[in-house]
This record gives sequence, structure tokens and C-alpha cells, in this order.
Amino acid sequence: MVWTNSKDSALRERAQAVIPNGMYGHQSVMLLPDDYPQFFDRAQGAYLWDMDGNRYVDFLCGYGPNLFGYAHAGIDQAYFDRAKLGDTMTGPGEAMVLLAEAMTAQVSHADWAMFCKNGTDATTMAMMIARNHTKKNTIVLAKGAYHGAAPWCTPVKNGVAPSDRANQVFYEYNDVESLEAAVKAAGSDLAAIFASPIKHDTFIDQELPNPEYARRARELCDEHGALLIVDDVRAGFRLARDCSWSLVDVKPDLSTWGKAVANGHPISALLGSDVCRFAAATIYATGSYWFSAAPMAAALETLKLIAQTDYLERTIALGERLRSGLDEAAGRHGFALRQTGPAQLPLIMFDDDPTSAKGYLWNNALLKRGVYFHPWHNMFICAAMTEADIDDTLNAADDAFKVVKDAGPLEPVAKIAFLHQMVDGH
Repeated sequence: MVWTNSKDSALRERAQAVIPNGMYGHQSVMLLPDDYPQFFDRAQGAYLWDMDGNRYVDFLCGYGPNLFGYAHAGIDQAYFDRAKLGDTMTGPGEAMVLLAEAMTAQVSHADWAMFCKNGTDATTMAMMIARNHTKKNTIVLAKGAYHGAAPWCTPVKNGVAPSDRANQVFYEYNDVESLEAAVKAAGSDLAAIFASPIKHDTFIDQELPNPEYARRARELCDEHGALLIVDDVRAGFRLARDCSWSLVDVKPDLSTWGKAVANGHPISALLGSDVCRFAAATIYATGSYWFSAAPMAAALETLKLIAQTDYLERTIALGERLRSGLDEAAGRHGFALRQTGPAQLPLIMFDDDPTSAKGYLWNNALLKRGVYFHPWHNMFICAAMTEADIDDTLNAADDAFKVVKDAGPLEPVAKIAFLHQMVDGH
């Protein structure tokens, strides 16, 4: 099939009339390479089809929720069976208790669970609980980390008042001295330290947590009576079957979850230890759809697969196959890649590409060869991918490297300059 985008272009034109800028959020084509589709028709397993019928091996996985494959038969059947009986009702169904039992059994630091819809819901509740527990206000966060799209944490300043960002002190991820300085600056008002499971900032090489840094974060919270919060919304169940910081043997007081918890059905979670159970019970947080039963049934089925299958080992192996193959292909064409982060959550960028011109051209060439990559956001390996999918991707990548090589000198990407102006810290 010859790649075309005529239907997508027509939808974009219609959207401009009824949606601000035609699209908002992370899927805005203001941020993506030219020709990237904004609208999609269907998805199955590891694949995504746009409105023009172009099929892609999708390494964005819905920006993370697709863990076991789009339209997974068992997970979706659990969702549909529950929806037929009742989904959003006046109150929750049994599935809420079953899911809380399953989540606390799966995650070693957790004694209780609360459920919501988006990662931002969960991180905001975590902040409220920390402040309620400590009766203090200041939170310490890593510079450049993403914790959601609410005014207190959105990376874009537009529409945000200075008061929305009050009582925040920042540190450099993995830097113990910087963390200690931030805690000192918070003084007697420290309520919590927020930490990402890995450093997964945009445009920045990914980093696994240094065990010394993770342990020191735990110690500082204990010393000051503050709560340690690990924001596992993006990486949860992709690094470990437990909280991601179980890999460095550090238990948080609170952890936030979303993305892959129900394989794409809308639910997120906040898990906590008994130390802050009363504080969790005495905040007010709710939403019209937070008690919906069908996503909870889907999450229960997802947790069974997490516990009973080798999905984690397979996604790691597939990610390593992709990483080594891309390095080999890049070298054949005289390029070097910076591939950082865990293999199953890769960030892939060109070395010596300060304006992202090579990356944008390469990604656009991949798109037209049936591979959906992202030029500056970390990506995801899902359990529905196969070795054949990885090999097809490597063949497409080889062709795309040739496109970049043949293009010669490239102009800077104007979208990158715009994005850097929009985002805090860049």
C-alpha cells in the first residue's frame, strides 16, 4: 500500500474549526514531525491503523497504556461483561474491593488503594495526602520531571498562576547533594519528596535511579517525617511486577499508577502504606467516573496476566533486540544513536543532532515505512510485539537511515524551538 494522508488531512481541516488549534496535548502536530497522523481508525495487538488505512507497528502504545496488545481478547471481554451488568453506577461494584485487594497483593509497599482516572488525579491526591499527613506544604521534585497536567505540575506555564507553583523546591535527579540541598531549603515545611521511577524527561537522556540517591530520598523523608512518593504512572509494571523502585530495594509511602494498569481502559490508582492511611481517608477527592466498574474488571484481568505470564521478560528481550539492531543499522550509515533508558522503555535520539533535524526526518521516513516512533518522547515495547515486528522495524530503520544520509545538511526544526519556549526548564 502506498502511504497517503488525505483523510487525515481532511479531518484536521474540519477540526481546526471546532477544536482549538485542531488538536491539543501531546498528540498535537505542532510537536510531531510533518505528516504524522492525528486521527486513527483502529488498533489490534501491536498495530495501529490511521484513517487512511496505513498500518504501523506502534512503539508509542497509546503513550503507554498498551501493555498486552490493543484489543486484548481476555481483558476486553472482562470489560464488556462487566459493562453489560453496569459500569458507571451510583456507587462502585464488587470489582473495586477485588481490585484493591489485587493491587495491594501485587505491590509490596501497599496496604491500601484508591482509584481514579488519570495519572494527574493520582499524583494530585498523593500531594494532598502528604500535606494532610504532615500538616506541612512544601514538596520537593526533580527538575524536568513530569507528574501530570494540573496547574501545580504541568510543564507548560500558559494559564498557570505563580500561586499554583508555590511551596515547591527542585533538585537534580540522581544527585544526592542536590536532593539534600532541596530538602534543606524546604526546612521544617517539608511534606514530601516526589520521584520518578526513572529519569524520563523529554529531550533528555533517560537514567535509571542511582541506588544511593533512592536510599537517600527514603532516609531524608524518614528523618523529616515526610512522605516519599514514587510516580509510577508511566513505568508501572513495565520495569517490575512490583513498584519500579523495588529494583533498588526502596519502598515509598505512596506510589501513583496509570497507563498500563488496565491495558488502555481508563483507570489510575494511588497506593499507600498504613503510615498515611488516616490522611488518605480524610482528604476529599472524587470524580463522576472514578467508581466505574468495567475498567476495574479490565484491570483485574490485566493483573492476572502480569502475575502469570512472562510478559516482562519478553518485552525486555524484544527491546534489547531492537536496541542492538538499531545501533548496527545506524553504524552502517555513519550515524551514532543515543539509546537510553530501559530497553522496554527506549528513548532513541541521534547523537550530534542539537536541533533534532536528523531525528525528525528519520522518524518521518519510518512512519512512511509502517513504523510509529517518536523523535523525543520515550517509547514502549508491548507484549503483543514479536521478533518479526522488531525485524521489520529494523529493515524500515535501515531504509530511513539512508534517507537521512542522502538528504545532506538539514535545516533546524522550527517546532523544536517552539516547544523549548513552551516547556519549563528548557
